[in-house]
Amino acid sequence: MRRPRPRPRPRPAAGRAGSGQPGASTGLARALSKLGFCSRSEAWGLIEAGRVKINQQIQRDPEWPVRPGTDRLEVDGQRVQVQRRVHLMLNKPRGLVTTHSDEKGRETVFRCLDGAGLPFVSPVGRLDQASEGLLLFTNDTAWAAHITDPHSRLEKTYHVQVNVVAEAELLLRLESGVVEEQDGERLSARRVRFLRHGEKNSWLEIILDEGRNRQIRRLLQACGMEVLRLIRVAIGGLELGTLAKGAHRLLTTAEVECLRVREVGPAPCAALSVRPRPGPMRVAPSRNSAPAGRPARLAPPAPAVSSARSPAGKVR
Repeated sequence: MRRPRPRPRPRPAAGRAGSGQPGASTGLARALSKLGFCSRSEAWGLIEAGRVKINQQIQRDPEWPVRPGTDRLEVDGQRVQVQRRVHLMLNKPRGLVTTHSDEKGRETVFRCLDGAGLPFVSPVGRLDQASEGLLLFTNDTAWAAHITDPHSRLEKTYHVQVNVVAEAELLLRLESGVVEEQDGERLSARRVRFLRHGEKNSWLEIILDEGRNRQIRRLLQACGMEVLRLIRVAIGGLELGTLAKGAHRLLTTAEVECLRVREVGPAPCAALSVRPRPGPMRVAPSRNSAPAGRPARLAPPAPAVSSARSPAGKVR
C-alpha cells in the first residue's frame, strides 16, 4: 500500500516586513542582502545550493521569512553578522560595466575596488559602459533606496561632449523635450547649460531629475547629435571634484546625510563646501557648427571637466 506523501512544512507566521515590530520578518535572500553579506541574486544561488542555514536548519527557499535580529543565519557554517555601513564614491573609468559579474566576461567597476578591504557593497544606480564619472557604492540598502527612488527627484549633473557646436535653440529644445520616433517616449532634461566649445564640438552641462535608461544619449540622438563623452560630475550636492580616474574614497557623514532624502525640506547640502556656479556662457554662433551627423575629433577634456561647478572655458 502506497504511503501518502507528507505535507510540506508550512511557512512560519511572519510579521509585517519592515514594521520594526518584534515579529517583523523579511525573505531570506533579501535578509542576506540587507545584512550586507551579498547581493540578492547571489543570495538566491547560495540558498538554492543548500549553503544557507536558519537556526541550524538548511533552507532552500529564498523567500522563506526570517527575522534577522532573532534568527541565526549561517552561510557555509559561518554566522552572518551585520556588516559595518560603508558609503563610497568612485570615479568610474570608461569601458567598465556596472555589475558584480558580467556574463560576457567584460571588466566591471569592481576592478577598481580590488584590495580595498571593503565589506560587500553594491552600486547605487549605474553608469553604462561608455560613460564615466561619479558612481556610488554602499551596503546600506535603505540609503541606496532613497537615492534611487524616482519620487525623490534627486538631481544628477553630467558634462557631455557632443559632435556639434550647440546653439541656444537646441538647448531650449533639450529642456522642453522631444519624442522618440521608435517608441514615442517623451524625453527631456531638467536644465541644460552651455559650457564651452571647440571648432566642431561643444560641452554641455545636463541636469536630470529622473533615471530613465540611457536618457541623455537617447535625448541627444533624437535631436540629431552624437555623444562623444559623457561624465557624471555630481549627484545632488555631492560633487566628483578632483578624485582621480579609477580612484575611490569613503564619504563623510555630512556627504551621506546630504543625499539622504527627507520627507520635509531639502537635504542638508549646506554642510558641504559647494562653490557657486558661474554664469551662463554666450552660445557660439551657428556659422561654426559642424555638418549634421559628422563626428568631430575628440578634444582632450580640460581639467575642469571633473567638477560640476567648474568655470566654463574654451577648448583649444
